[in-house]
Amino acid sequence: MTDSLLQVRNLNIVFKGAHEDNHAVRDVSFSVGREKVAIVGESGSGKSQTCRALLKLTPNIARISADRMQFCEVDLLNASEKKMRTIRGNRISMILQDPRFSLNPLMRIGDQIAEAYRLHSQASKRVARERTLAMLESVHIRDAEKVCRLYPHEISGGMGQRVMIAMMLIPEPDLIIADEPTSALDVTVRQQVLAILDEQLARRNTGLLFITHDLNLVSRFCDRVLVMYAGRIVEEIAANQLHLAQHPYTQALLASQPRLHYPVDTLSVPARDPAWLHGPAWRNGVAL
Repeated sequence: MTDSLLQVRNLNIVFKGAHEDNHAVRDVSFSVGREKVAIVGESGSGKSQTCRALLKLTPNIARISADRMQFCEVDLLNASEKKMRTIRGNRISMILQDPRFSLNPLMRIGDQIAEAYRLHSQASKRVARERTLAMLESVHIRDAEKVCRLYPHEISGGMGQRVMIAMMLIPEPDLIIADEPTSALDVTVRQQVLAILDEQLARRNTGLLFITHDLNLVSRFCDRVLVMYAGRIVEEIAANQLHLAQHPYTQALLASQPRLHYPVDTLSVPARDPAWLHGPAWRNGVAL
């Protein structure tokens, strides 16, 4: 992998509890370049917490430690809040799951996108307005002038995700974190949104961390896959080789996917082995 953007080594996140601590992320290590990397796993496996820690959006009750958490020339682990404000949204942007809860319901669409641009560029209102219209058109929104005047509740879910993509890409970041950006969309709209996202990433040579539960989606859309179980990465594999995964947890996730040509009455439920918490992880078919 060339042109590495992000390097994480032995990231741990522990939430302090009243009776015992919860080790949410355990010794997680990975790198991301200008590529599309998926993080998959069940709910609660630590996917979102890992990515939020990169932007220092973890609650104060959590204790974060790592040997290395480097983004380009920036040491994220030791970066001040002032420094992080120059990183968030500007060099690392995050597309959240549902635009209904991510967009400000009291602001017009155009004002929200323009604000994201002006916050980091100090551009004039006129320039920000022009860039906003151009960005909306680039994500295939017709009549951008009209959409700029609308409020979030006046647009559909698919259009809302296009607006979110436009807002996160307008500062031209180096890395995008997408936290299940298509889970609330139907299949047809989902493919349209992913095609637009893929087009924008290629045009800007931007890296992507893609959090999802959909293994079929990542095998077609991403370059590499990181599989998380109980806070640790148990397998790393090329996306187009996902069907050759070796770790029993990854195999169990694949087996639980519905198949059109092989219908069953009851889908397989992954059986968990306590040994997975400390057993070997797999990388490209090799046990580590």
